[in-house]
Amino acid sequence: MKPYELIAFQNSAALAQTAATAWLEEVEKVGRAGKPYCVALSGGRITQEFFLSVVKLARRRGAPFSGVHFFWTDERGVPPTDAQSNCRLAHELLFDPLNIPARQIHRVRGEDSPLNAAAAATADLCSFATKDNLDRPVLDMIFLGLGEDGHVASLFPGEPKSLADSPAVFRPICNSPKPPPNRITLGYSTIAAARKVWMLASGTAKEAPLRASLSPDGTTPFARVLQTRSDTRIFTDVLAW
Repeated sequence: MKPYELIAFQNSAALAQTAATAWLEEVEKVGRAGKPYCVALSGGRITQEFFLSVVKLARRRGAPFSGVHFFWTDERGVPPTDAQSNCRLAHELLFDPLNIPARQIHRVRGEDSPLNAAAAATADLCSFATKDNLDRPVLDMIFLGLGEDGHVASLFPGEPKSLADSPAVFRPICNSPKPPPNRITLGYSTIAAARKVWMLASGTAKEAPLRASLSPDGTTPFARVLQTRSDTRIFTDVLAW
């Protein structure tokens, strides 16, 4: 049995709308149960479409976000006002339109040193999320995007095995192959521990890395994610299978 579910779409708009609808159903379910819900967001082009779809549908449905706490899969080493900031993207397209209170937004401090920012982000997440039997914080949902080299969050190909195997919740990145060089990222162990992981992979440039990642012997960062989990849901408009 494959450790993932692949859902294919004709275009990015259909992908974003379906993922948004499915996620809002998760949010509504948790809202009815009255439980806190921890989600980690990513950046990227398809994320923008996803956020816009979430806002449109949430306004129509009256989705309850009072128990949702927002974290990030990764952040660039820039202040939250910078155009490259994943936090800024979320504020402009998701938080501000939905009036999400500041107390529910747990941004990664990209303006600080990566080491200090990773330590602060770890402490923040661990203070909200439940722990598994390996003492890892368990996010209820992680949204991932796919890089053209198969990277996820700020976990890039070719890093030493000792780093990839690190149990760190958040890790500092000081030599990213993509600018800016300073970043903060969730580690593989934290992604493996999440209750749900959804990958949004859109655009023809993502076909090759997605194919490589889905191979049983794949070596991309996303392949490693798939190999450490029993279930990952993939939403994609790459249809040339």
